[in-house]
Amino acid sequence: MRQAVCEWGLHGVEALRDRVAVLVIVDVLSFSTAVDVAVAKGASVIPFPLGDPEAAKTAAAAAGAVLAGPRKAGGRWLSLSPPSLTDIPTGTRLLLPSPNGSRLSLAGGAIPVLTGCLRNAAAIAAAVRAIAGERAIGVVPAGEQWADGSLRPAVEDLLGAGAILDALGLRLSAEARVARDAFCAAVPDLAAILRASVSGQELIGRGFAEDVECAAALHVSATAPILRDGAYQTWAL
Repeated sequence: MRQAVCEWGLHGVEALRDRVAVLVIVDVLSFSTAVDVAVAKGASVIPFPLGDPEAAKTAAAAAGAVLAGPRKAGGRWLSLSPPSLTDIPTGTRLLLPSPNGSRLSLAGGAIPVLTGCLRNAAAIAAAVRAIAGERAIGVVPAGEQWADGSLRPAVEDLLGAGAILDALGLRLSAEARVARDAFCAAVPDLAAILRASVSGQELIGRGFAEDVECAAALHVSATAPILRDGAYQTWAL
């Protein structure tokens, strides 16, 4: 019987990519949620590592893409803030720099890579079951980074991964079971937990409470973004 496994962060991607048929990157606040919102509107999203604005401009121009701007409270230009993408025009190619989700997406190698969150957990589960067949599935909560660059596990990504693992309904590794069980225990207070999390509090403190509410919505999207030709786009059979 096929199995779903779960490992954290970039090292998790590196550990799993040669062992599984498909990878799911989970960065709930906010890369995966932003990609879900944009792809559901008919856009495609090019992941790009955060850190070099000039390189991002060059890459966007070469790809014929719109470069996402910095997240700004009250700003409605396209950015990593999911609410800024709710009216993105169909057909837009968006280059989206992010510190975690983009970096992990680009580390997946040759196997199929999808990005999932609470909003599209059931849709992602259906897609990866179809893609993987009888082979193993890897789910990677992205986490955040401490100042020294080391991994900071993030509760929102644990819960997002757990939602996908719960929807998969497969045999789970010990790590995957813990993520699934954490999600199931959190469901009655899911939005409150996201608001109270370190990442949620950081966003709320910066004026992005709407981002957290958007990310906390469970099973509201039928979109399964898959990385094809360097951009996330809608998966279909």
